[in-house]
Amino acid sequence: MSSSTRPVYDSSVLAVRSIAVGAILLVLDAMPAVAQSVPERLAPCLACHGATGQSERPDVPSIGGQPVFYLTVQLLMFRERMRAVEPMTSMLQGVTDDGLREMAEAIAKLSLPRPTAEEPDAIRSARTAALIQQHRCNVCHRPDFSGEENVPRLAGQSEEYLLRSLRGYKDGSRRGYDTQMADVAAPMSEADMVDLAHFLARR
Repeated sequence: MSSSTRPVYDSSVLAVRSIAVGAILLVLDAMPAVAQSVPERLAPCLACHGATGQSERPDVPSIGGQPVFYLTVQLLMFRERMRAVEPMTSMLQGVTDDGLREMAEAIAKLSLPRPTAEEPDAIRSARTAALIQQHRCNVCHRPDFSGEENVPRLAGQSEEYLLRSLRGYKDGSRRGYDTQMADVAAPMSEADMVDLAHFLARR
């Protein structure tokens, strides 16, 4: 992926995604308003994020192996519309705090994401190493980028999703747990973000 190229989606891809989201919302509307088991609550999640928590879609993150606390906070943010993203926002309406924690604990036990098989580019990796040191990415996210507490796992995440997230933090379209990621992304160039996503997807 070049540093100046953003993902381009054709109309057929966007149409499929719209149909998928619509189908999930219809299923959610049809579900009885009674207490559901954790597997029942997770079923719509895993329809997009992968049955084992490993996404097969580059625009959808793998959620398996994320820290429990981080997952709980993200689910809470979706439920409270602090991150209004469908279908997550709709499917979490009415779920209790305990229910969110149970979902987070189950997701955290799913398989870790598989890193991109392709080896990282040596020159880009060298640039990224300096970038990581500059922004102390390996302090908050840990040296192996496995994450902890309220800090997500980045290792093995989809390159496309990582890049989209960085762009979102930089332009303010993505809301984080706090303002730290927005502050980190603000001075990054597009080339910096592309290199960082390339490196982390192969960890």
